[in-house]
Amino acid sequence: MTSSTDTTFDLKAYLRDRQQRVEAALDAAISEAYPESIYQAMRYSLLAGGKRLRPILCLATCELIGGDESTAMPTACALEMIHTMSLIHDDLPAMDNDDYRRGKLTSHKVFGEDVAILAGDALLTYAFEHVATQTPMTFPERTLRVIADLGKAVGAQGLVGGQIVDLASEGMSDVSLDTLNYIHTHKTGALLRVAVTSGAVLAGADTAQVETLGKYANCIGLAFQIIDDVLDITATSEELGKSAGKDLAAQKVTYPSIWGLEASKEQAQTLVRTAKTSVLDSFGTSAQPLVALADFIVDRTH
Repeated sequence: MTSSTDTTFDLKAYLRDRQQRVEAALDAAISEAYPESIYQAMRYSLLAGGKRLRPILCLATCELIGGDESTAMPTACALEMIHTMSLIHDDLPAMDNDDYRRGKLTSHKVFGEDVAILAGDALLTYAFEHVATQTPMTFPERTLRVIADLGKAVGAQGLVGGQIVDLASEGMSDVSLDTLNYIHTHKTGALLRVAVTSGAVLAGADTAQVETLGKYANCIGLAFQIIDDVLDITATSEELGKSAGKDLAAQKVTYPSIWGLEASKEQAQTLVRTAKTSVLDSFGTSAQPLVALADFIVDRTH
């Protein structure tokens, strides 16, 4: 895939810098205490690496609107805690039953299913505590809105709702495109959307700016899932850091199973073009980090 990203913007350097800052903040956010086993399990999954895309999107939109990184970092960390919870629970035998995540044994393989469930629960609840207690309270109404938006994104109206429909659809051959879109705009897209909009809200974005960034997020969220479906077919387990071919084994309907591989890639590219146009039209060249991150989503190989 080719990228139209302005070559003057160094995405690799940008990602490296932001990832280092997020890693340091996550490490500082949760330290080991009694009972050690739960904190060890929380840190094992939270600090296992990854793209840190959601925190970086949160920081990028905060900076785009003119906010300070310190305002958005607690929410950026909370987003990664929530995402990590979803991965821990998704890997459980009752869900996707996977042994590897990010190239390491999954939490339940290391600590047992009971501790893994509790580690996910602890990360989810601590995420909200972290936003509430660590965000500078210059504008408390903005923090309150972010907490509410996070709750909606992760609950039955968001991630959990998408997951339940996903589980109910396994093994069914007549899953419609509308149902597939519902699954992924909720299971994957909702958290990506709130990652984008929360940084802007914390920085004081107006309604029109939040709506524009929400449109951008909707497009990249769906593109992200389409590429995930493609990589599940085309990439190896070593490249993915988790088991390849899981969708086929679970008899899941995916975008490639409906459209085919090449058409799926084209759809992802179309979504990314729409995402980039929306932010460039509204914010101009100051949106270059978001433009580059949109390209990164479709160009990634893992």
